[in-house]
Amino acid sequence: MSPNSPSPGPVRPAAAVNKDIRALWTDPRVVLTNEQRARYEHLLIEWIAATRTTQIAIAA
Repeated sequence: MSPNSPSPGPVRPAAAVNKDIRALWTDPRVVLTNEQRARYEHLLIEWIAATRTTQIAIAA
């Protein structure tokens, strides 16, 4: 498993992850640092997992 992969476990709701993304990137004109960019990428992966979980639950 790569060091940037989200850890296995419960998936947070997409709304919670989205809130973290918005807090990280409050102004689209701001250039993120390398550390912030890595955090953003991690949050995107987490958000995708959360939306997939929601879609599966709705389909069931």
